[in-house]
Amino acid sequence: MLVVEDEAAIRDMLKFTLDSSGYKVIEASNAEEGMRLAEESQPDLILLDWMLPGISGVTMAKTLRQKSFGKTIPIIMLTARGEEEAQVQGFESGADDYVVKPFSPRALTARIKALLRRQTDDSSQSSDQIIAGRMRLDTVSHRFYIDDAEVKVGPTEFKLILFFLSHSNRVFTRSQLLDQVWGVNVVVEERTVDVHIRRLRKILEPLGVSNYIQTIRGSGYRFSVVEG
Repeated sequence: MLVVEDEAAIRDMLKFTLDSSGYKVIEASNAEEGMRLAEESQPDLILLDWMLPGISGVTMAKTLRQKSFGKTIPIIMLTARGEEEAQVQGFESGADDYVVKPFSPRALTARIKALLRRQTDDSSQSSDQIIAGRMRLDTVSHRFYIDDAEVKVGPTEFKLILFFLSHSNRVFTRSQLLDQVWGVNVVVEERTVDVHIRRLRKILEPLGVSNYIQTIRGSGYRFSVVEG
């Protein structure tokens, strides 16, 4: 696990907390060092501070998501900014979860476990191939294809696609999607769903399949194969 935090006291607290929970921790005090360590070590998860010297955590998250090695690494953003707009910005940068300082080490550990558990659950689906229309998802290799061409998506978008393909033609509220994709023990705003849906549609639109994900006014979202 990689901790990218410029304040030594917080970094030491995080290392102690994570070491006590059995995680192997590597540390970085800035984004440049964090990027290098992320590429070298391929961590299971990154705890990333928003306000870093030089390159910010938000910019680092965006850069990571553009790298092949960083597309599927779960990212938890740590920040003192608790307002909704800041949270949306954090999620849009590529973060999978968002923790506001000051935070409880015990609560943070629970969120880490929940995020890693979702990664494990996604990898252990009984069927390794799910097909819907022009889409194909391989749950073993964590690869997503449209017309047999691989499409790179972030970990949260992958979970959304997996859930949608497994539950076609049903309408889900934002609250239901949060519980199913993010987990019942993860506290995030319902607007987070809209952010990730927009991000997913932006990826799918040039490929002509963004209309598979439909907004149902007053209810939520539905995945349904639409041709033409």
